Amino acid sequence: MSPTTPSTSQRIALVTGASRGLGAAMAEELAARGWHVVALARTVGGLEELDDRVKAKGQPGAGELTLAPMDITNDDAMAHLCRSIHDRWGKLDLWVHAAVHAAPLAPAAFVDVKDWDKSVAINTRATGVLITMIEPLLQAAGGSATAMFLEDPRAGEKFFGAYGASKAAQIALARSWQAEAVKTGPRVLIETPVPLATATRARFFPGEDRALLGDIRAEATRLIARV
Repeated sequence: MSPTTPSTSQRIALVTGASRGLGAAMAEELAARGWHVVALARTVGGLEELDDRVKAKGQPGAGELTLAPMDITNDDAMAHLCRSIHDRWGKLDLWVHAAVHAAPLAPAAFVDVKDWDKSVAINTRATGVLITMIEPLLQAAGGSATAMFLEDPRAGEKFFGAYGASKAAQIALARSWQAEAVKTGPRVLIETPVPLATATRARFFPGEDRALLGDIRAEATRLIARV
């Protein structure tokens, strides 16, 4: 993104983990509602498919996407992205943090070290780093700025060691920020989506009847209504 004169009239959203699942659905719905969405993910193909879906709708008054094919564990890349958002718009109205690493299920005594390191890097460490970088952008948007985290309470469940622990640590960070920001902002929301037919859930529950799961688009609409 090249620096331009900041525009404060349009609502700007950053969706981390926007290439698939609920993150993609929320990015698509936000764009349909007129937001300019910075869609971040490592999967270039998924981001391009998201962009194609938004453009194919051709809705009057729809927003646009800025695709950001990046790794949230790369501190330099994230710092550059946040600086680019500042230079272009001067603020961020919404951050939806949907990026997650779903490590394979395994007994705690047999968790693969690489899976554990990746879980901590993506689910926990990157969240802490991003909060420090994104908070000033949200503050610049004023009292309506919102950060949204997606809870998935698996801590303590058998075989969910790496995922459950790292995700719980992420939400603990978010809850601390939420408590600290009550008077100063931004608004920090921690939402628990209904069970959805996502690729992540399919990895955890491969034999589940997906017809009984919630609709991803409907859930995206519900969560955006909370903003």
